[in-house]
Amino acid sequence: MTAEVTAELTYEQRIEALRQTKMMQMGEKWKVVGSMNMDDHGRILPPLELREIVEYMGPSGEPVRDVKMKNFKPKSNHPSGGFFGPKACGENFRLFLEAHPVYINPMSSLAGGYMAYFMSYREPHWNPDFGFSHLQEEQVKYGVYPGIGAVQHFCQDMTLGFKLGWGGLLMEVRRYREINPQAVDFYDGLENVIIGVQNWISRHVQAAWEIADKEGDAAVRRNLEEMAEMNARLVSDPPSTFREACQWAAWYQMVARMYNGSGSMGQLDEMLRPYYERDMVKGILADEEATFHLACLLLNDTQYFQLGGPDASGKDVTSKVSFLVLEAVHRLKTPANIGVLVHDGIDPRLLRKGVEIMFKDRTGFPKFLGGKGLIEGFAKNGYPVELARQRVYSGCHWFAIPGREYCLNDCIKINFAHVFDVALREMMADPDVKPCMEELWRRFEKHLHRAVQVTAEGIDIHMMRMHEVFPELVLDLLCYGPVEKGLDASHGGVEYYNICVDGSALATVADSFAALEQRVEKEGLLTWQELLRNLDNDFKGAEDVRLMLRNIPRFGCGGTRGDGWAVRITEAFTRFVKEKPTPAGFNMIPGLFSWASMISMGLTVGATPNGRHTGAPISQGANPESSFMKGGGAPTALAVAVASVQCGYGNTAPLQLDMDPVLARGEEGVDKVEALIRGHFAMGGTMINMNVVSKQQILEAHKDPSSYPNLIVRVTGFSAYFASLSPDLRQLVVDRIIAEES
Repeated sequence: MTAEVTAELTYEQRIEALRQTKMMQMGEKWKVVGSMNMDDHGRILPPLELREIVEYMGPSGEPVRDVKMKNFKPKSNHPSGGFFGPKACGENFRLFLEAHPVYINPMSSLAGGYMAYFMSYREPHWNPDFGFSHLQEEQVKYGVYPGIGAVQHFCQDMTLGFKLGWGGLLMEVRRYREINPQAVDFYDGLENVIIGVQNWISRHVQAAWEIADKEGDAAVRRNLEEMAEMNARLVSDPPSTFREACQWAAWYQMVARMYNGSGSMGQLDEMLRPYYERDMVKGILADEEATFHLACLLLNDTQYFQLGGPDASGKDVTSKVSFLVLEAVHRLKTPANIGVLVHDGIDPRLLRKGVEIMFKDRTGFPKFLGGKGLIEGFAKNGYPVELARQRVYSGCHWFAIPGREYCLNDCIKINFAHVFDVALREMMADPDVKPCMEELWRRFEKHLHRAVQVTAEGIDIHMMRMHEVFPELVLDLLCYGPVEKGLDASHGGVEYYNICVDGSALATVADSFAALEQRVEKEGLLTWQELLRNLDNDFKGAEDVRLMLRNIPRFGCGGTRGDGWAVRITEAFTRFVKEKPTPAGFNMIPGLFSWASMISMGLTVGATPNGRHTGAPISQGANPESSFMKGGGAPTALAVAVASVQCGYGNTAPLQLDMDPVLARGEEGVDKVEALIRGHFAMGGTMINMNVVSKQQILEAHKDPSSYPNLIVRVTGFSAYFASLSPDLRQLVVDRIIAEES
């Protein structure tokens, strides 16, 4: 269903019609699927006659409700009922695309819309022949999300697709199949993906012509005809105009999202700039039209893009396209995941425009990226700074070198709260040891070290087997090496391997150490045995004890023992991750991030000495706990605190910042926020995820989400409609915003 078509609409009116259609589609998704604690994908639901409702457990152990297409059933090649390996994955994805319906919105300049996820048909996700049971006990013990079987989370190079088109990619696959006959299954998988995509595009061409033939409005009919003609060329040819480049990008992002959830796209302004400049010289494109095509692309899905930043030599690449992208999302006012990279040479107008839009629209857009910490940090891994500058923002909290680096960002996490609990209980159970802070820290370090080792061993299992389980066929096509070598990106196909390992629950553990140090060791208000009994009982009948532990100077307040413990934990974690590569030789890079898993990570942890209840959420990423500071100064204190716990090797420890709209009133207010952003990055900060929303509005929306269907929040690295989140995740966002405004 689409919004009613009206003749001779302006671009602005067409954008509004597209936005209204999206809201209708979102309402339908909320009704059918329910809560969606993730990016607001551009997915629309299949037609009623093709819908199949399914329920399964998500990657973090949470129940997920989904809609599948009834007309597609994958073919198994394994006794488990699953399908594994490049040939089976490629053949099944081709069948999936052939079963996938077409979608044409006459208001859009771009064809296509996706309706299902290929990943939801994978059962089991991991080949049971490749067991890793010897690691699972310790993975559970330390709350490790091992990343074994994780997909995508690196970045292809879109310019390869722009250069070759689907036809050129197919020719390359067939040419290298002859050169590497040992990899015939891999090439068969790639070929099936491409042919499936070409078939899907061709069916959209036919549908556009059929709709155009029945369309009575001349302007709408002309748009549909142009859409059909353009996509008929794009079945095989590379894009040659700005509109065609946007359409090619839309096809790729839909295919990548459907295949394995990939949302990485890279530096949008730079990849589209040559098409914009050529079309402007030819006089076939105006800024209003370019903005509209960008809006259609960005509405298609919430992929991750970067704006601005330096080239390999350090020169800023901000262009007119950078500002057109900002304008497109400003007009859309829908969720978007686009970051502005702030570095010494940034065009100051780009940062200024980003801050102004952030406070004017209040949609959590854009986010801000710290070039200094990211580039200098990545170079510390032994890479030249010129290469470090090529890394681009591509996901929730992460960067990658387009087409050249495999990194599994945001897939592998160690729960510091689990590690702390193991250390505390081991110390308390040892009859030969007198409990003390020094001993607790020694054991925490020992178990954190082992948690990193277990994680490294799991990484090697993934790297050894993933190409045989579920290869990166869609991303392989736009990387340098996989097609030429006949090797999946996860198995030697690309040049660089830097595996991201994130730590989580930093503030939970830092404040726990600080509370024990003050209340037990220094003040003697509680014995170690009394502490353990209260933790085991979840503070039942001892609320005074819980509040006593909680009400200490915490991480984030500045100069406190909580701040000291947070830095100490970060330094130990960083040291253990960087002391050596995995046993198979893969470089690991530390970061601090929990994604939206604060709830699921907390469910498996008992009460902690910072006053947190059993099963309650852990702290978010690198941020101090909510309510860490009463009164004014919280934004600045947060910025300083998070800057102090950067791991320093090119992966991020994002600052989550929730601000009241009144803080940026007028030019002076914008100046202050801009200064805060620059100040955080000057201190080594790597990313800022920001919300602008008032306490009253968020409370009203939480009470009745349906009354605020358009309210968008940046939950963590991603943005989503507040009403689409589960009540538990909404509560976390509410608590965070209320605390930071208190």
